[in-house]
Amino acid sequence: MKVIHLISGGDVGGAKTHVLSLLEGLGKTEQVRLVCFREGDFAVDARKLGIDTVIMEQSVGRTIRDLSRMIRDEGFEIVHCHGSRANMTGAILRRKIRIPTVTTVHSDYRLDYLGRPLHRVTYGTINTLALRLFDYHIGVSDAMTQMLITRGFDPQTIFTIYNGVDYSQTQPKIDRVTYLRSIGIEPEEDTVVFGIAARLTPVKDIATLIRAFGPVAKDHPNIRLLIAGDGEQRQMLMELATELCPPGSFKFAGWVSDMTSFYNAVDVNMLTSLSEMFPYVIPEGARMHCATIASNVGGIPYIIEHGVTGLLFTPQDVGTLAAHITKLTENTQMRLQLAENLHERASREFSVDSTVRKQIEIYQTILRREKLPKHGRRGVLICGAYGKGNAGDDAILKKILEQMRAIDADMPLHVLSHDPAQTRLRYRVGAVHAFDPFRFLTLMFRAKLYLSGGGSLIQNETSRRSLHYYLLSIWLAKHCGCRVMMYGCGIGPVTGARDRSLTARIINSCVDAVTLREDLSRQELADMGVTKPRIVLTADPALLLQPASDSAVSGFFLSSDLDPDGRYAMFSLRPWKDLDEHLQAIVDAADYVNKKYGLTPVFLALEPGRDLEVNRRAAGMLSCESAVLPAPENEQITIGIMKRMNVIVSMRLHALIFASSVGVPLVAVSYDPKVTGFMKYLGQKHCLELCDVTQQSLCDEISSALDAQEPYSVSRLQQLADENERVARELLEGKQ
Repeated sequence: MKVIHLISGGDVGGAKTHVLSLLEGLGKTEQVRLVCFREGDFAVDARKLGIDTVIMEQSVGRTIRDLSRMIRDEGFEIVHCHGSRANMTGAILRRKIRIPTVTTVHSDYRLDYLGRPLHRVTYGTINTLALRLFDYHIGVSDAMTQMLITRGFDPQTIFTIYNGVDYSQTQPKIDRVTYLRSIGIEPEEDTVVFGIAARLTPVKDIATLIRAFGPVAKDHPNIRLLIAGDGEQRQMLMELATELCPPGSFKFAGWVSDMTSFYNAVDVNMLTSLSEMFPYVIPEGARMHCATIASNVGGIPYIIEHGVTGLLFTPQDVGTLAAHITKLTENTQMRLQLAENLHERASREFSVDSTVRKQIEIYQTILRREKLPKHGRRGVLICGAYGKGNAGDDAILKKILEQMRAIDADMPLHVLSHDPAQTRLRYRVGAVHAFDPFRFLTLMFRAKLYLSGGGSLIQNETSRRSLHYYLLSIWLAKHCGCRVMMYGCGIGPVTGARDRSLTARIINSCVDAVTLREDLSRQELADMGVTKPRIVLTADPALLLQPASDSAVSGFFLSSDLDPDGRYAMFSLRPWKDLDEHLQAIVDAADYVNKKYGLTPVFLALEPGRDLEVNRRAAGMLSCESAVLPAPENEQITIGIMKRMNVIVSMRLHALIFASSVGVPLVAVSYDPKVTGFMKYLGQKHCLELCDVTQQSLCDEISSALDAQEPYSVSRLQQLADENERVARELLEGKQ
């Protein structure tokens, strides 16, 4: 492909590094040209790297004419801009050419001209307006992409790319011991070095690091703090370290040019910034297998998953930071595990090679989308109980979106959500509020397929209003011209003659196909008189989710103060009207498995906003040691945790679904027919109705599940779950 890149030519720092390394890599397989609007070091360095470079140091009008002619005559397929002047040029150029325009956003455009009010009013305003005119945008980190989404840019036309680090260069010039001695640190065999490389300025907040490190160093004389960098706070920080840290426990190394040797000498890479977008120091440290502790700001949590690839703390939280330092000092296994997890991810996602590959994929996607028809119905609108913080519902949405993208990676996807802002950020799809008819009706008139599901939406056990909402949305979608599919769902219970009649009437008249996750739902539809739509027995889409890697799960266990090789029994409770009458029996059963089988009870709050309190209450009633875990945002970590359980006792249906996907022995406490129905569909017999739970009955079921250790497989159900995608594909392709 042929791509022309526009840039002012005066760029320095991260933007310069990114563009030059990117173009050098792209030039190996693609035809790229760099156009600079001024001669200077940027253009000189580009030529040294063999990049085809042209200078256009002239008026805007003439530049536009020359670029238009160059693009047409030489057949360039994409215009790619970097920076405010290039953005202005690209926005004007877009009106004169018929090829897609894309811009890479390297920084927060609202902050680019701070301290220069005239430039901010002129260039800053022009750039802000120009950015809205581009066809596509690229953020140089997840944080940058999230910033664009929160400011109203379409998530489905934004891509993310990272500034790549060269992971092939890992041989330090100086070995660890020699390097540390050269700066005045005499290492022992058990010395643990905490290092930070940063400008010594207020935004890096190294004072918080010193305040946290000092007390820990007094109790752990084997640790050292190595501070690399210079800046206006150096004298103040040296005085603070002298006051708070034991003599010889810290060292200011000044400006360091050999970062490979620096990170080779460091065990734990520290970053305490108050603000960051994409900090190079994290992948730089990961390159040399450093564990990482970092502040939870900006782009950092998109690089560091707490407890899996590092540890995070709230900025300026000295107590938590000190606890993290202590934990990584005392727990060598955890320190090494976090380091390896981060190295694996960083080498896969943040290398120069991966950056170039990702950029080529972005170009290919853009060119493919440009060939799609501009008019007519396209895409899918998805409705369900989304945006409520329920890990089970989130898992369903995640899998539905994956399946829709497998059908057509380029079709528009929109979700009706109770928290559309969060849904846009998390899933990179369009989203509108579930109760905003002015916006979702517009989408219904544009979408080709309306998906209602998954989960148990068609029921009035919890609320008649909920049932009526989902039925009304199905009716509206059909009358707006969509094909309608109820997707991987559970049905019922629907009580009351009027509601049952209404449900049957709407489904019969408005739904094209229904895929059901178990037999009881099919029987419920039949009993209500639903006969018109195509009904296919499938399975819950969440069954297709895979567990996270063993190393990622081990990191999570260690950061939660749990032994990755320990023996555990999981309990997943949810608030319910009759639970208090049986809670003591469940607690007694947890004590029982601890005493008889040596299993530590772990209580998992699958929907933390609702479940955390009751699980904490149950754990507090135990006479043995236990743990309470809010479900991680990453469903794959949750499934990985479950894979290591010896048995799982759950009220939550999706805890049973997650656990069954990895074959863990299950005991269901059923408060709803959908739980009983799933266990029967799975062929599992260990299921107690909540009203029948006693200490003896629950202990007997747990013992039976543990003693039998009957192997079972959900491969049949996983194959059925794939049928959801097939039925949706047929509806999108116009087949009945």
